[in-house]
Formats: sequence, structure tokens, C-alpha cells
Amino acid sequence: MPHRVTKSTIIASLAAAGMLFAANAQATMYRYTDENGQLVISNTIPQEATKRGYEILSTNGRVMETIAPAPTAEEIAGREAEKERQRQLELQHSQDRELLKRYSHPDQAVRAMHRKTRELEGVIQLKRGNISVISSQLDTEQSRAADLERAGRDIPEATLERIRRLESQVRDVEREIAAQRQDISAMKKAFEVDIERLETITGEERTLPLDPDESR
Repeated sequence: MPHRVTKSTIIASLAAAGMLFAANAQATMYRYTDENGQLVISNTIPQEATKRGYEILSTNGRVMETIAPAPTAEEIAGREAEKERQRQLELQHSQDRELLKRYSHPDQAVRAMHRKTRELEGVIQLKRGNISVISSQLDTEQSRAADLERAGRDIPEATLERIRRLESQVRDVEREIAAQRQDISAMKKAFEVDIERLETITGEERTLPLDPDESR
């Protein structure tokens, strides 16, 4: 015959559960150190005391959980500094792997730097050739203008405009050359950093000079 659950049985079960919950709630105690350094055991804990860390105890005094003290500003700063150090270390390792994919020996990077330098110097030489051509045209226009002045004649505006345009072109190309010189300098510095790093991570020293002229 099945057991019949009555209303009184349900009420009794709920009451028992409530008593058990109350017993468990009363079983939680705290052990902490107060502001005077005294050890305190209580069923409540002040907010300020939680920053110093505490223990949660059962009624028989068994430690159920240990809560660590809140970190100090110095500890937080130290942790952040360590995290940043680890981040930088991982970044360096990643950069080293990429560098070793390009060059297995410092001399390979030196050769690449020399090759890139020659390419950029070649472009500069072409630009200097352009300046020579423009300067020759400028000399022609200026000579024509000078001849007109000596003859007491007015210089046509078209001639003056060509002179101004050619002078501007010379200045533009000279600025391009100056900018390219800066690019070459920056490129060499970047290569030198890579070469020095390759010496460190491969344990091999370069045997080639950084300046290709030194080997001639």
C-alpha cells in the first residue's frame, strides 16, 4: 500500500529543514585579527577586518576556508609590474622567432642591409641625375633672361614662370634626396639593432663590417 503524504507531514518536513538551515547558519564562525592585533572569534566580522584576512570556522573550531588579506598598493603594483615584464618577455620571444625566420646568422642581416643601402643609394643617384637635367634647363632659361636684360628688353613672363618652375623642381628633388638620406639612416639603425640581437640569440658574432666601404 503506497505511503500517503499528508499536509502535516509536509509541514513537519519543512520545519525540520528550516531547523537544519538555521543550525548550519549558526555553525559559521569567523576568526580574525582586530585593529589591536588581538585574535577574535565571532559569528560576525567587521568590514575593516576582512581586509586583513580571516578564517571561516565550524562550531567545533575546524577551519572551513581561509580568506587571504587584501593586497596592498605595493603588492598590486608589483603584480602589475611582473605581468608587464612577462608580456614584454613574450613579445621579445615572438620578435626573436620572426627575426630568426629571416636570418639565421648576423652576417645574413649585414648583407641584407648592404643590399638595401645600395638600392636606396641607386635611387638617390637617379634623382641627382634628374637635378642635373633640370639644372641644365634652368641655366638655359636664366642665360636667355640675362641676354634680354643686357639688350634692354623685358623678360617675358613665360620665361620667368619657367625659371620659377625649374627652381621649384630642383628644390623638390633635393628635399626628396634629403628625406631618402634620413630613411637610409633609420634603416641602418634598425638593421644594426637586429644584427646585435641576432648575435645575442644565436651566439654568433658578425664577421662582415657594417659599412660596406670598410671591406674595400
